[in-house]
Amino acid sequence: MLHTSDWHVGRKIRGHSRADEHRAVLTEIVGIAVEERVDVTLVAGDLFDVSSPTPEDEAIVYRALLDLAEVGPVVVVGGNHDNAARLEAVKPLLDLGRITVVARPTRPGDGGLIVFDGLDLTIAALPFISQRGIVKVAEIMELDPDQHAQGYDERLRRIIVGLTEDMRPDQVNVVAGHLTVYGAETGGGERDAHLFGYAIPPQAFPGSLSYVALGHLHRQQRVPAAAPVWYSGSPMQLDFGEVSDVKGVLVVDAEPSLPASVRPRPLAGGTTLVQLRGTLEHVLARAPEVQGAYVKVLLDEKARAGLNEEIREAIPGAVDVIIVRSEERAKRAEPRRSGRSSVELFESYLATRGVQDSEVVGLFRELEQEVLSG
Repeated sequence: MLHTSDWHVGRKIRGHSRADEHRAVLTEIVGIAVEERVDVTLVAGDLFDVSSPTPEDEAIVYRALLDLAEVGPVVVVGGNHDNAARLEAVKPLLDLGRITVVARPTRPGDGGLIVFDGLDLTIAALPFISQRGIVKVAEIMELDPDQHAQGYDERLRRIIVGLTEDMRPDQVNVVAGHLTVYGAETGGGERDAHLFGYAIPPQAFPGSLSYVALGHLHRQQRVPAAAPVWYSGSPMQLDFGEVSDVKGVLVVDAEPSLPASVRPRPLAGGTTLVQLRGTLEHVLARAPEVQGAYVKVLLDEKARAGLNEEIREAIPGAVDVIIVRSEERAKRAEPRRSGRSSVELFESYLATRGVQDSEVVGLFRELEQEVLSG
């Protein structure tokens, strides 16, 4: 199996389109599927970055899914960024291309349990479930009414039991889901609102499972659990919180009644994200190292006109330039108020904000004179 997730096609970085990067990295994933001769590909949610993707974004995603389906069947579960109704609208067409989409939580007999008899493989599909939707899903799964009073994690554990309880030991048994497991590390590019309020303990997954393929967290990692529980992570760095993450997909070898073995395969199709911090001199000295990357600059300098332009001229990929102050510089800038003119106090205020600009001071002086003369 090939396990991937969190494509987030349509994600921009400070207004810059990343469509070409997504095309490149998804083509790379298809190449790995061909090279590894995978029997099935699991896409564990968040194909898109927004619920209303552009036609270009949809073309990128569906082209990649169809290319993967040329290698072997594809199973897709819906993520919190995906629009379940839109995915269900194209589901009949995707079915023709050997792509099975489970956009909403579904009972085992209605499509929540996918059986590939020729592969001795059974996959329980668990799309993202919100706190608001967990009771409704519990009802769909026909849990007892008294169980609805349980918390989110307890309800989700019961749903997992409902999806997996009829799995046979002579099959490779897999759960593919989009959710947060306690103990896993975030990558930094996820949205906090959809993380820890929606988490379950790793013990929720039966130890008899061959593999658990998860999406939602962007850092590739194994979560300590009785079964092999893995996040594939996003295939490219999506946010500056992910600058230290190594991106890739997971190739999973499994056979019945045994835990799967997992081989990470790195990806290089996405543009590298870099964060530089220091004085202007330090940042400019490192400019040759970061050519071709997207760069966030945390600059320990006083703000002045033309500073951003100077940085971007040396580092074309600088998408963020933020003025920060060292503690020493902040202490030196503390204003002394008594016996000083309003212009001097304004200059001191600017210093505390890391700004040194004579034009701004001149405008303040003109405004002051207008007020006094009025």
